[in-house]
Amino acid sequence: MSNEEVILTAEGKRKLEQELEQLKTVGRKEMAERIKIALSYGDLKENFEYHSAKNDQAFMETRIQTIEKMLKKARVVEGTDGSTVQVGSVVVLNDVEMAEKVEYQIVGTAEADVLQNKISYESPMGAALMGKSVGDKISVNAPMGVIEYELLEIRAGS
Repeated sequence: MSNEEVILTAEGKRKLEQELEQLKTVGRKEMAERIKIALSYGDLKENFEYHSAKNDQAFMETRIQTIEKMLKKARVVEGTDGSTVQVGSVVVLNDVEMAEKVEYQIVGTAEADVLQNKISYESPMGAALMGKSVGDKISVNAPMGVIEYELLEIRAGS
C-alpha cells in the first residue's frame, strides 16, 4: 500500500472500523478455535484442516493490517453542498442513448463497489463527473465506446 492518503466518506470509514473490530475480536477468536480443533486431528504434515486454518489466519491478519494502514492514512470527506459533484456526492444521470436513469455515489477507491453503485472518483466515470453541475453533459470512454450522460441531480451521500 502506498503512502498516499486514503479518501473515505464518513460511512466508508465507519464500515472499515466495524470490519476491523469484528476481525480483531470475533474473527481472531473463531480462528484460534479452528486451529485448536485442527491440531487435535494429529499429524500436521498431512493435516489439511490445520493448513487451511493457518492460511485463513494469515489472510485475516493481512486484512487487519491493511485496514489499520488505511485508517491511519484516511481523510474523511465532508458532505457536498450539491452544487458540484465531489467525493461523497450521489448523482442521478440520464444515459442519453438508452434513455435510462442511473444513480451512483462517488467514493474513494477503498470503498468503491459497483454492485452497490459506489464508484471511485478515480474511475473513468468518477473522473468525468468530478466538478460537474446539474445539466452538464458527460462523456465516458468505455470498452464498448463513448457513453453520453446528462447530469440530472446531485445530492449529499449518506
